[in-house]
Amino acid sequence: MRVVPSVPLGRGSRTAAICAAALLVLAGAASPPAGAQSSGSGLPACDPDNGGLTLPDGFCALVVADGISGARHIDIAANGDIYVRSRGARGRGAVNTGGGLFALRDADGDGRAEVVEQFGDNYGTGLELRDGYLYFSTSTEVFRYALTPGRLVPAGPPELMVSEFPMQRGHRDKPFAFDEDGNMYVNVGAPSNACQQQRRTAGSPGKQPCPELDRQASVWRFDADRPGQTQADDGYKFALGTRNLLGIAWDPATRAVYAMQHGRDSLATLFGAYFDDVESAELPSEELFRLYDGADFGWPYCYYDHFLDRRVLAPEYGGDGEAEGDCGRYERPLVAFPGHWAPHDLMFYSGGQFPGRYREGAFVVFHGSWNRAPMEQQGYQVAFAPRSGGEFTGDWETFADGFAAESPLVRPQDAAHRPAGIAQGPDGSVYVTDDAGGRVWRIVYRGM
Repeated sequence: MRVVPSVPLGRGSRTAAICAAALLVLAGAASPPAGAQSSGSGLPACDPDNGGLTLPDGFCALVVADGISGARHIDIAANGDIYVRSRGARGRGAVNTGGGLFALRDADGDGRAEVVEQFGDNYGTGLELRDGYLYFSTSTEVFRYALTPGRLVPAGPPELMVSEFPMQRGHRDKPFAFDEDGNMYVNVGAPSNACQQQRRTAGSPGKQPCPELDRQASVWRFDADRPGQTQADDGYKFALGTRNLLGIAWDPATRAVYAMQHGRDSLATLFGAYFDDVESAELPSEELFRLYDGADFGWPYCYYDHFLDRRVLAPEYGGDGEAEGDCGRYERPLVAFPGHWAPHDLMFYSGGQFPGRYREGAFVVFHGSWNRAPMEQQGYQVAFAPRSGGEFTGDWETFADGFAAESPLVRPQDAAHRPAGIAQGPDGSVYVTDDAGGRVWRIVYRGM
């Protein structure tokens, strides 16, 4: 199993270190498919090729469903029913269109969904089951359906929980997480890349102060049980300086909300005097945060450089790739991953099926890059970030790989699958979605 440490380096050796890190990532870590295995413990038989995935020793996988168009976040009910949020058809293999939600049921116990029902017709990413309700979000609202025991699909219309988030084109998804005290935390992404005066224009300075921080680029807290709320009247800005957090999750072990940030784009394109193509492909880091009341993570003024092991001043605000300015006052990430891997979901494992070390850490779903050109596209995996003594070590390792099914991958549209969501089933199995091919996998552990 490959473990990738975070190693601080000086600027002079950064490009060489970036190339070495890229070779390490491409070297591969997971074991090849172990073939179909019959269940001796009530687990379903895995596919002979693990559904195309490579996994650590002792793990195998099966395809639960295909053709679930634009499959994003996922959750599993106590009876094993599966609910998937959809953004509509996005890639090859997706046969349904229009977004909405999908409900899947394994009717004969073979681990595969024989019953697939689509309902609703709106676009979005966020979805989670809570206290007999199915919560889901659109670009500007959060809803919930009441679920009826025994029924797969909700019988009535959804209830509007929160509305009047800003209309925006970029980073418009509203994923969310619940704590154990009746609160719901909603990501409101930044509508821009770096809050420039002229969007994505070479050399354009950043707005000072950035007005997007007023209602966007932040995490807002709401009452998880009260319908009819609005962001302006009922929301509380819990944390800010977050460009976009598609992966957001509650960890019962530490009683805290964590999130994965999508870092900014286009360092070389917008500020080529300071950054070359290699640096632009690897920077800035994708960051794992622990959120707390009042936390500020520095966007758009600063970004994290995992080779320098510190935040540096963004070029829109006077940075040159080395200058720190006042960036030391912003929160550091718990784990820093390579740039542009696009973290789409986050999960803390609490089941008993996987080895105990997986209950000490977090799974991160990386959708894969689109903007590393002319370098090879990377990501397209599920990673695991371990903890020791309750604290993240700063290291990470590949857990599930093989989604892209093409190497080297030059164009993201050529990836067979792009992982987008993750959830734990009632028996401790882990489910992963794909919004390019519309696939849902179930990963199980059978032992060494």
